[in-house]
Amino acid sequence: MKLGINMLLWTTQVGEEHFPLLAELKAMGYDGVEFPLFAPDDARYKRVRTELDNLGLECTAVSIATRETNPISPDPAVRRAAIDAIKQTIHTLHLLGGKVLCGPLHSALGHFVGRSRTEEEWGWCVETLQAVGDFAAQANVTLAIEALNRFECYFLNIAEDTRRLVDAIAHPHIRAMYDTFHANIEERSIGAAVATLAPVLAHVHISENHRGTPGEGLVRWPETFAALKANHYDSWLTIEAFGRSLPDLAAMCIWRNLYESEMSLASQGFHFMRTGWNTA
Repeated sequence: MKLGINMLLWTTQVGEEHFPLLAELKAMGYDGVEFPLFAPDDARYKRVRTELDNLGLECTAVSIATRETNPISPDPAVRRAAIDAIKQTIHTLHLLGGKVLCGPLHSALGHFVGRSRTEEEWGWCVETLQAVGDFAAQANVTLAIEALNRFECYFLNIAEDTRRLVDAIAHPHIRAMYDTFHANIEERSIGAAVATLAPVLAHVHISENHRGTPGEGLVRWPETFAALKANHYDSWLTIEAFGRSLPDLAAMCIWRNLYESEMSLASQGFHFMRTGWNTA
């Protein structure tokens, strides 16, 4: 089991100014960090990779699709742009030495059309993600597809549909992730959701229902850790939390202080994950 934390708690783009922070997280006990990858910058990320190697710190990454790179767009040009964007992100993660790219790579974040998904959109998503599978394999990167809650996405909301999508894509480097925040809103059963995803589960986000410090909210943590253990999950547990300091993340709707400080959240969250896992 590896313990990580998403750098979106501090920044939308990691650079040399964050090297002291990376060192603190390593000293705290974290095995790795998760990088938000929203824009290419090979020179920047080569320098970051060198620092990761110096620290002995691993990484994963998270990204999204936009309206301009929407895998389920009716416009073939937009779907081709989605393929190019995902490949570029895979390339960046390969530079960083990471092996898991997670996120809602299935459709544009926050884009609604006043209806539920169509079978045509489903087919476009399958085709688009199939088109990046071999590229991901060549980079030794696995995509972990994330279902989002109904207020952020209409295309993919629950574990059952996520498993069905991964099965339809049928590529060994296209898998699924489980996010405790979204599951807390959408799933009827934690155990059933985890069991459904288990054969294709590649990543887990540890995120409290209020997006603050894990363990200080309403997520059913003992049940969550027990379900993951029962299904023999042994990859990353990565904290995903958000604060008020990043204007680029206004869409996350965090309007109040959820923790004492970012580092206090990181410290408490690390010990919470380790204790919760060991006692499950």
